Amino acid sequence: MTISTRVQAVSADLAEIVGARDVFHSDDVGDDYGHDEALHVAPVTPMFVVRPSTPEQVATLLRYASEHAIPVTARGSGTGLSGAARPLADGMVISFENMAEIIEIDVDDQVAVLQPGVGLAELDEAAGRVGLMYSVYPGELSASIGGTVGTNAGGMRAVKYGVTRHNVLGLQAALATGALIRTGGAIAKVSTGYDLTQLIIGSEGTLALATEVTVKLHPRLAYSATLLAPFATVDEVVGIVPAVIATGCAPVIVEYIDAMTMASITYSQNLSLGIPDALRDTAQAYLVVSLENRDRDRLDGDIELLGSLVAQRGALESFVLDGGSARALISAREKAFWTAKAAGADDIIDMVVPRTAMPAFLSRSRELATAAGGAAIGCGHAGDGNVHLAIFCPDAEARRGLLRDIFALGMGMGGAISGEHGVGRSKSAHFAELTDPAVIAVMREIKRGFDPAGILNPGVLFGEGEPG
Repeated sequence: MTISTRVQAVSADLAEIVGARDVFHSDDVGDDYGHDEALHVAPVTPMFVVRPSTPEQVATLLRYASEHAIPVTARGSGTGLSGAARPLADGMVISFENMAEIIEIDVDDQVAVLQPGVGLAELDEAAGRVGLMYSVYPGELSASIGGTVGTNAGGMRAVKYGVTRHNVLGLQAALATGALIRTGGAIAKVSTGYDLTQLIIGSEGTLALATEVTVKLHPRLAYSATLLAPFATVDEVVGIVPAVIATGCAPVIVEYIDAMTMASITYSQNLSLGIPDALRDTAQAYLVVSLENRDRDRLDGDIELLGSLVAQRGALESFVLDGGSARALISAREKAFWTAKAAGADDIIDMVVPRTAMPAFLSRSRELATAAGGAAIGCGHAGDGNVHLAIFCPDAEARRGLLRDIFALGMGMGGAISGEHGVGRSKSAHFAELTDPAVIAVMREIKRGFDPAGILNPGVLFGEGEPG
């Protein structure tokens, strides 16, 4: 059977599963299906794209792919930053754009049941209508719930509410064998057997594909305020974070932004924060702390407490931003990746280290970048030690060595290569090199148990050409 004949035959089989209008192959496949937003993972046009509408169709597609040795890559909105949504040339993309229904929002139990293609913006709007919110806020509200499950997405609110794995209560998932399973549910805790929900979250489409997600919702509090404090050094900003957390004010956002990144995001978003020029010229970094409360007076008291704290710890000044300015700053911060990309960043990393290790990690990372003939600038979720660095180092070989050195540095401090974007394809070589071989071996065994045919996102985590 020739390649074109095989493609036609497989396409006909896939059309039997999902319908002809939701099967695309070869030249009919749109460019968007070949990549996500990773900076250095080259696009690849897959052989097939299918758009299932039901969990049963997803399960049948996976069984078919296993039987015919067709690699499968899941796709939500394509907003990932690690290359995990980039398919293989002889593979199939399962796109969840036809599975984007909010099945239920339960106000009493404060949970939502969703199909994986639901966007975070849609969920936020629907939950807001009943006074609730979903707390995972990775900075790109066009992201899909399924994509956030795949990468264990975090974001700025993680310091208070945790990351995806702390907010997903249960899943329905399709296995590579064609089975549909349910894990967890609309319950607060479970101590029954292995926690398959947590195992699937963050597995980047290598173990199973979520076909339904049950998430925890939270009350949407009425009052909020944001404190902006410029400091003379980055070390002072990240050094004060443990004290901010220790106040007991339960901040919803604790971010650091270095001076160059602040200048870039405010310029690109045409944002004026009322900071005097002389102060802006002196500041090398900024602390951003957002609080929320159901009571206005309590919120005001917490803001006053934080203002006193940052003054004692060397802040050049502090500003309490009004609602519009605060939202504009947070929105600009969310777009930091796009600003860095437009500025010509050669890579973006999202290393996570213990909060107390952040000053030393940032200082040494900047030194390593300078020694490699480049630069490392950025911002991060200081409240949970998640550092986002834009790497400027055009020479590919020098950049590869620089990234390895930065990852090794952070891991030596008790950190991990990725805090929220995932390993994907972009970091798989560093992950394999720097991770304990015994840990890799256990992961491979888990992968084989879930995916005996090795069809689910081959090349992700373990590297191109590596068996699952």
